[in-house]
Amino acid sequence: MAGTDATTPAKPVLTVPLDMPSAQLLADQAGIIQDLQFVMESCKRLLTELDKPEIVRDSVVPQALWSAALVAYARSFGKGKRFGLTTDDVRSLPLQGEVMKYHQWVLGERDRLARHPANPFAAARVGAALTPPDRGKRRVEGIAILSASQLLVDDTGVRQLGALASELAKQTAEKAQKQQDTVLTDAQELSIDSLYKLPPLRTGPPAAEDPGEAGDTGDTGDAG
Repeated sequence: MAGTDATTPAKPVLTVPLDMPSAQLLADQAGIIQDLQFVMESCKRLLTELDKPEIVRDSVVPQALWSAALVAYARSFGKGKRFGLTTDDVRSLPLQGEVMKYHQWVLGERDRLARHPANPFAAARVGAALTPPDRGKRRVEGIAILSASQLLVDDTGVRQLGALASELAKQTAEKAQKQQDTVLTDAQELSIDSLYKLPPLRTGPPAAEDPGEAGDTGDTGDAG
């Protein structure tokens, strides 16, 4: 019998979807880990941006990175999720300092970011530009609008969020490893014939959608 050459590509493994409570929990844990890894990477890049002199720093990039990190972190604790992280997960972390206080502050910052401020002056201040007192008649020369800074964190705060996300990711990964064994046991108890009848689970990137298929009604005329 001919042997298998080392360069021979391995035959793709047939993978079918599992829809059961244990698999749902594992999928949720995997999603949380992805979010937390995104937070870690965003914080890493944000530190690089904050290290640049302010005069050459692109003001949009730090704000975008910080906003994205806040959203991804808070999403791991989203109330709409069936599972997700809890405050007990934060309390159990081997971190020193006001960990819970900082965690709550981060969630509060995310909430503030996601909603329109109740007080308009929180986003911008409007002022009257006056004639200098020593230059003739005093009057209002114009109106000035000063935008409030949205990036309210320094490199220390960024490092704290990165460390928090890192420890939560490690903790969740340990749980996911154990959960994977549970899912395997549950899957092995299912009917093997029924599993082979399931449609294969796509493991690669999604196929590009045909532009002519999405929302194509065949009518290119004006709506009116």
